[in-house]
Amino acid sequence: MTALFFGSFNPVHVGHLIIAEYFAQQPSVEEVWLVVSPHNPHKPKRGLLDQYHRLDFVERAIANTPGVRASTVEFALPQPSYTTVTLAHLRELHPNREFALIMGLDNLESLPRWRNHEAILAHHRILVYPRLKVATPALMQHPQVQVMDAPVIELSSSHIREALAQGRSVRHMLPEGMYDYLVRERFYAD
Repeated sequence: MTALFFGSFNPVHVGHLIIAEYFAQQPSVEEVWLVVSPHNPHKPKRGLLDQYHRLDFVERAIANTPGVRASTVEFALPQPSYTTVTLAHLRELHPNREFALIMGLDNLESLPRWRNHEAILAHHRILVYPRLKVATPALMQHPQVQVMDAPVIELSSSHIREALAQGRSVRHMLPEGMYDYLVRERFYAD
């Protein structure tokens, strides 16, 4: 199966990479695609870097990660990017491929508010990684949901953006070389 890890990746950080690599090493997963979302309908577009910059971040970060690749599938779809639309498009493009979703427990909790979440659950497995400080969603008992024993990573892109804007170092929260690149190009600087 191909496991889809959707995100703004604004910017990509080591937490994303740890989770992607963990899932890429699962026996049932052939590949993990980091799907760069141009605009998540649940997040404001303000402060969102251009999708091609974020794609570049992801491609640099996973260059030497077996079984993980970047996907631009949402770049050609209407915005904001709804997961149900993307999945339908991917099923048309790859009718013989099984797609699953990778998401944190926090996203599983919000899944009932997603557009056509029933269709997502009907057609796709949901591979869930744990998060701290999240109520236990009722969906954890759904037959399509599999909670994995993945590492608990409590790191956010918003924390990284805020630190960069304030001139604080987040060097070790980012893939190798990414911190220097972001600072040099003044991404996220106030």
